[in-house]
Amino acid sequence: MNWIEPDWPVPGNVRALSTTRNGGLSEGVFAGLNLGAHVGDEPARVEANRTLLQQAAGIPGPLNWLNQVHGTAVHPVSREYGGAPEADAACAREAGLGCIVMTADCLPVLLCDRAGTVVAAAHAGWRGLQGGVLEESIAAMGCEPGVILAWLGPAIGPAAFEVGGEVRDAFMAEQAEAAAAFVPSSSEGKWLADIYQLARLRLARAGVTAVYGGEHCTFSDSERFYSYRRDGQTGRMASIVWLAP
Repeated sequence: MNWIEPDWPVPGNVRALSTTRNGGLSEGVFAGLNLGAHVGDEPARVEANRTLLQQAAGIPGPLNWLNQVHGTAVHPVSREYGGAPEADAACAREAGLGCIVMTADCLPVLLCDRAGTVVAAAHAGWRGLQGGVLEESIAAMGCEPGVILAWLGPAIGPAAFEVGGEVRDAFMAEQAEAAAAFVPSSSEGKWLADIYQLARLRLARAGVTAVYGGEHCTFSDSERFYSYRRDGQTGRMASIVWLAP
């Protein structure tokens, strides 16, 4: 098993990682460390993969896995976790409790404050991003946006993320600067979207300017990443941030 550790200047008690597909017990189209229980993989293998990850990463508290729906709800991570809540972000202030989101092309965004007192993670597909999942995550953290650090994890790159004109229109209706994140595609009426740039624009508008990451493409790197756009039925990676005990 191996994972990506964010390169960002966080306090010493903040831990974070983003998994790759390498390692794990899943087979076939899910081969590797599939962490998604909703994609058709054998439940026992998914549960074993999740246990392996938690043990390897050394996260003591229960992992609060989410039922992600491309929305904007933020789940307050708890030791009394009773099953996957419908949410696309999570926030935690207690040490040992990890905020976790799953992706396979959508953008995972990890957040923490400079004092190391609160962390959050958001699943930002274009719908959630446009709907305000980052803004809701920032609000849930309860601190000034200027003291927040953000890391953009592996997502579909700007050369592969083709969208319709309605997606571009939706972002531009709220933020004219979003036009710079779209270039015409070779397909008529389609655009190539830079979800990393769109996230940076939304974060900046919310007051978060210390933004890192954003250099991977899940679609083009089949050795390391699952990609729904590339493969259809496939596994899910996880991005996690927590405060060390």
